[in-house]
Amino acid sequence: MSKNPDSTLRLKITEGLGKDVGRALARMDPADIQALGAQIGDIIEVIGSRRTVCKVMPAYKDARAGARIQLDGLSRGNAGAALDDIVSVQKVAAQPAQRIVLSPAVKLPSDRDLKYIGTRLDGLPVVEGDSIRGVLFGGRYLDFLVRETQPKGPVIIAPQTLLEVGAVRAQSGEHRVERSTKSYEDIGGLRREVQRVREIVELPLRFPEVFARLGIDAPKGVLLYGPPGCGKTLIARAVARETDVRFFSINGPEIIGKFYGESESQLRAIFEQAAKDAPSIIFIDELDAIAPKREDLGSEKQVERRVVAQLLSLMDGLKSREHVIVIAATNLPNAIDPALRRPGRFDREIVIPIPDRNGRLEILEIHSRGMPLAKDVDLGALAGITHGFVGADLEALCREAAMICVRRILPEIDFAQAALPYDSLMKLELSNEDFVVALRDVEPSALREVFAEVPSTTWEDVGGLDRAKDMLREALEWPLHYGPLFDAGGVRPLKGILLTGPPGCGKTLLAQAAASATGVNFISVKGPALLSRYVGESERAVREVFRKAKQAAPCLIFFDEIDALVPRRGGSGSDSGVSERVVGQFLAELDGVEKMKDVLVLAATNRRDIIDPALLRPGRFDVVVEIAPPNEQDRLAILRIQTRGKPLSKDVDLPALAGQTDGCTGAELSAICQHAALNAIRERVAFARSGHEKSLDTDPLQIERKHFSAAMTEARQ
Repeated sequence: MSKNPDSTLRLKITEGLGKDVGRALARMDPADIQALGAQIGDIIEVIGSRRTVCKVMPAYKDARAGARIQLDGLSRGNAGAALDDIVSVQKVAAQPAQRIVLSPAVKLPSDRDLKYIGTRLDGLPVVEGDSIRGVLFGGRYLDFLVRETQPKGPVIIAPQTLLEVGAVRAQSGEHRVERSTKSYEDIGGLRREVQRVREIVELPLRFPEVFARLGIDAPKGVLLYGPPGCGKTLIARAVARETDVRFFSINGPEIIGKFYGESESQLRAIFEQAAKDAPSIIFIDELDAIAPKREDLGSEKQVERRVVAQLLSLMDGLKSREHVIVIAATNLPNAIDPALRRPGRFDREIVIPIPDRNGRLEILEIHSRGMPLAKDVDLGALAGITHGFVGADLEALCREAAMICVRRILPEIDFAQAALPYDSLMKLELSNEDFVVALRDVEPSALREVFAEVPSTTWEDVGGLDRAKDMLREALEWPLHYGPLFDAGGVRPLKGILLTGPPGCGKTLLAQAAASATGVNFISVKGPALLSRYVGESERAVREVFRKAKQAAPCLIFFDEIDALVPRRGGSGSDSGVSERVVGQFLAELDGVEKMKDVLVLAATNRRDIIDPALLRPGRFDVVVEIAPPNEQDRLAILRIQTRGKPLSKDVDLPALAGQTDGCTGAELSAICQHAALNAIRERVAFARSGHEKSLDTDPLQIERKHFSAAMTEARQ
C-alpha cells in the first residue's frame, strides 16, 4: 500500500462477494479505509482505464489484507479493470442526483418494472457511463447504462431522483457472437477451478508477451469435464465476460448438417470469424456430440468422422491464429476422440467437481440473492443436508421453494387482473418450511440413478446393540467431525463394516439409523439387484455404484444381503463365472488403485459363512460386528421403543414381558407389540358388533396384559 499526499491509494482488485453484486460496494481493510481518510459508507472513486464510484465498506475478517479492494464484476467493468489489476482509489464528494437518463440493455417487460427498480436503486452511487443493475423478483435483473446525470460528476440516486429511460442500446455483430452477462461472483463453490481456468485463458489473452519471452506457445485449449449441472458452461461465460473478449458458442448437435461438407464448413466459419474478431473465446458445449471416438463410429457415420478430423486440423491451426482460446465442456470425457486430448490441442483438462458444503452455501446464496427470505431460513443448514446436489440442483431447489410459496397465495389471486400490484407481491416471503418441502421433489443429480432418501430412523429407535452403535458412530461421525485428529494421529478412517447375525436382529435398522444420524448421502443397494444375465453388466453396475458414491462423498453405501452379491469363489455353480467377476470387481473398487475418501461401505448378511474370505480381511471390511439375539435388558429397551405412543394398560409389565420373551429377536418383539394392539382392536370391534358400543371419549382403547399374552402365544405357534 502506498499513500499519496492527496490520500490516494494504489490497491489490487480481488473478487467481490456474491451478495454484493450490483450494489456498487468496495470492501477494503479498515486500515486502508482509515489511511484514505474515509468512513464506512463514504463514496470513493476507483480509477482504472476509466473512473467509477463505489460505497466503501469493511472487508470481512477472513478477507482482510493490506492493499486489496474487493469489487464485483459490474464495478470492475465500470472501472475498466480486471481481477488482479492495480487501481487508484480516493475519497470523493457525491451529491444527490436530480435527474438520471438510463438506457436499458433490453426492452423493459412492463412500465411498472421501472417503478419497482427505482426503489431498489436508492442509495446507489453512479457516474456517467456506468453500467448499473436493477434486481427484480426472484433474482431477475435488468442492466442499464447511465447516459446522463444532473448534476455532473459523482451522484447518489435518491428517492426524489427523476429516472428517465431512453431507447434500448443497439447491439450488432454476428448472430453467433454473444456477450456474456455472467461474472465470477455468479459462480459458487468453484474458486480453485476458476483460478486455474483464469491462469490458462486470461494470461495468454492479456499478456502474450510473457509466453514470447519464455519462448513457448500459449495454451490453446481447455477441456472442462464433470457431472451435468456443476458449472462448466457458467465458467466459460464468466471468463469471456471478465476478459472482455468476443464469445463464440458452439452447441455440438447444431453444426451437424445434412449436406456433404456443410458441417465442416460451419465449423471453419466460426473459427475464421473468431480469428478475425480476436481476442476471442470459442466455447464448444457437449464436445462428445461432435467429436466421439472414431473407432466406435460405423461406416454409416461418415459425417461425424469428418467433423472430428476438421476439428483436429482447426485446433492445430490455432498456432497461426493469435489470441483465440478454445474451451470445451463435456460430462463424458472418455467418449471423446483421444486425438483431441493430447497436448497442443486441449492442453489442460480441469475436473469440475460436485460442490462441498461451503460451495453449496455459496451457490444457495447466489440463487437466493433476489428472494424475499423469512428470518427462519438457514441457508447453512440447507447446505449441510444437500449432499450430492450440483449447482443446477440447488437452483431448482430455490425455484421449487418459490413455487411452493406461490401456491399459498393462489386462492387469493384474481386471474381477471392484468397484473398483480406490487403491494401484493411484496407480501410474498419464503419460509424454511418451503425449502424443506421442496427437498422432497428435487433429487441430487449426482445420485439420480442410485438415490435413496435418507431414512428418518434415529439411534433412539434402535433398542440395545450399544456396541454396534458405538462402532458405527466412530466409523461415520468421528471422521466428519474430528478429521484433524485423525490426520494428526495418522489414522485411516474405517473403510467397511460388516453386520452379521440371525434375521430380525436389527442389522438393516442400524444402517438406517447411521445414515440418518450423520446426514450423509445414503445409497441403499439390494445385493441381487446388481446381478444381470448379460456379460459385463453386473461388474459395470458395481463400478457405477462406487463411482456415484465417490462423486457424492461423504457417502454411506449399504449393501443388504451382500452374500448374494459376493459369494465364495471356486464354487460348483453354473453362473458362467459371473459371481467370480463380480467379487473381483467389488474387491478392486473397495481397495483398488483409486482410493476411496469419505466413503464407508456398510453391509449386512445372515450368511457370513458363504461370503468370499478375501472381503473379510482388514483394509476391506475392517470390522465384523456380530449382532446377537437381544438379552433381557436389550429386549426391555426394544419393547419400550415398540410400545412408544401405544395406549398401554396399567397391568402391562414390560420388564416381566422382557423376561418371558427369551430367544426372541427384535423383529419378533415388534410383531408381538403389533399383534397385541390388533388383539385390543379386535376386542373393541367384537363389542361393537354385539351391540355394546364403547365411546373412545369415555372409554379409550387400552392394550392390556391379556392381549400381550395372546400375542406371545401366537408368536410361538
